[in-house]
Amino acid sequence: MSLTRKALAAAVAGTLSLSPLASAQAQVPSDLRDLVGAKAGQAEGELRSRGYHDVRSQQGNGSSQTYWRRGDTCVQITTRDGRYLTIVNAPGFCGADKSSSSSSAATAVIAGVAVVGLAAAIAAHNSKHKDADRDHDAEYERGYQAALYGSDYDDRHETEGYHEGYLAGQAERDNRRYSNTRWVRQASPAARDACSRRADEFQGRPHGSSVPISVREIGRGDFEMTMATGSYRSVCVVSGSGSVRSIEPY
Repeated sequence: MSLTRKALAAAVAGTLSLSPLASAQAQVPSDLRDLVGAKAGQAEGELRSRGYHDVRSQQGNGSSQTYWRRGDTCVQITTRDGRYLTIVNAPGFCGADKSSSSSSAATAVIAGVAVVGLAAAIAAHNSKHKDADRDHDAEYERGYQAALYGSDYDDRHETEGYHEGYLAGQAERDNRRYSNTRWVRQASPAARDACSRRADEFQGRPHGSSVPISVREIGRGDFEMTMATGSYRSVCVVSGSGSVRSIEPY
């Protein structure tokens, strides 16, 4: 890894370590680390023999995410091309547990983001770099998922795709966390939803990609919202009832 990239990765990792969500999710259970890269069919038997049971699964962008639980431990396993690509802690995704309400709320803000956000991120990345290589996309997904769920940067198995995906996943995790702050939630749900939809259209991204990360009341019941669509920003002016007045680049 170059010195510049090492410094950037360290800065990202440092930012993650400051987040309650990151500290709760940073470590993959030690008893599952050997299953990363394993064939899914064989690994499922190993998971069950170690006391885990599958809870639910979802599909998207050529991969699947399955949630497995053992007691209070919940993990998300991403499978691509028949093998386990990533295994990350995902507290709160397997149902009720003993986590505090604040921790559960922090986790909930990225629920459902993995599929929509990842698909949009890969599409934007490939459009920018003209890179549709399947191996590159798989590495991008591995990095994106790791950062989104607060895992440490894997500099031992770093690739260009992994590095780019990790930065995108970290940005997406921060966007979703900021969107759930009390300050942002001062605006009505109708206003926030309307600007999210308009920002998706404005940036040409799938529905659910954009979230408000800051809000300012500007009078007469209107709000000015800074919208995040991945790494892109826009400014949306909207009424409390959800009528969008304007949207412009940030």
